Amino acid sequence: MQSDNGTAEKTLRQQFVNFGKKISKQWQLQIMAIPGFIYMLIFNFIPMLGIIMAFQNYTVLSSFETAGWVGLENFRVILNDKFFWQAVINTLGISFLKLAFGFVLPIILAVMIYELKDGIFKKIIQTISYTPHFLSWIILGGMLITWLSSNGMFNQLFSLIGIETYSTHLLDADKYWWIAALSEVWKEAGWGTILYLATMATIDPTLYEAAEIDGANRLQQIWHITIPMIRPVIALNFILTMSGLFNSNLDQTLVLMNGQNQPRAEVINSYVYRVGLSQGNFSYATAVGLGVSIISALLIISANVITKKLNDNKSVL
Repeated sequence: MQSDNGTAEKTLRQQFVNFGKKISKQWQLQIMAIPGFIYMLIFNFIPMLGIIMAFQNYTVLSSFETAGWVGLENFRVILNDKFFWQAVINTLGISFLKLAFGFVLPIILAVMIYELKDGIFKKIIQTISYTPHFLSWIILGGMLITWLSSNGMFNQLFSLIGIETYSTHLLDADKYWWIAALSEVWKEAGWGTILYLATMATIDPTLYEAAEIDGANRLQQIWHITIPMIRPVIALNFILTMSGLFNSNLDQTLVLMNGQNQPRAEVINSYVYRVGLSQGNFSYATAVGLGVSIISALLIISANVITKKLNDNKSVL
């Protein structure tokens, strides 16, 4: 028995030694990782201590020690809050529209860019598709507000094809889901191609040459070679997208939301921001955030299980 314990301690000691050797060989990379670690520690891990506010009646005059404990009362209030559930419906509606268009479009765009011959035209297309990602929602929101106004660009384009409309589209609550989803896709579709293009660059060209000799046309090569080779990346992006179904873009919402479209524009993030910061109900907002985080974790686990089943029982996480 003592011999077994001694062997286990020796093995554990050897593992620590091997780990130390690896760190010493990669000390430059480890130093580069330190700022990222510090950032995550300060802004991601330390704030998790504030989760206890979800079970307290916390105010600006309280501290974690003095705030009264209310147990699950905040969660009971959430279940009976009709404004919260409307925000949930809006969040899911917008997120599923973004998923329907924003998940497939970067794949199609990446394949189209990959199929272009290297040259100035390909670089221009990539630059144009990437540019919206680098613009803040303050800029893009101002552009959209102008374009969607009664005398904006979209109404002028509609009039050219014989459709006369003088409405300000952002004031129409029924149109907001589509405006939010499509504008997000426009902003991020080009940027979303980068990971796919990087993966496509690693595909062995001889696979296409062999397929061409066998008589496969370009579409068949894309379907039977390109798509299967990027399948793990598609699965990974699907998992990450599913985990974010309850996290709509707060910046976009704050820019595009107004008094007329708020019933359809208010999402969970903006609701938490409004209730937590504007109204000072920190405990309620924390409870909402905790509940959403738990659901998001369940979604990412479920998405991983689904993609594992579709990927020959291999997980990409």
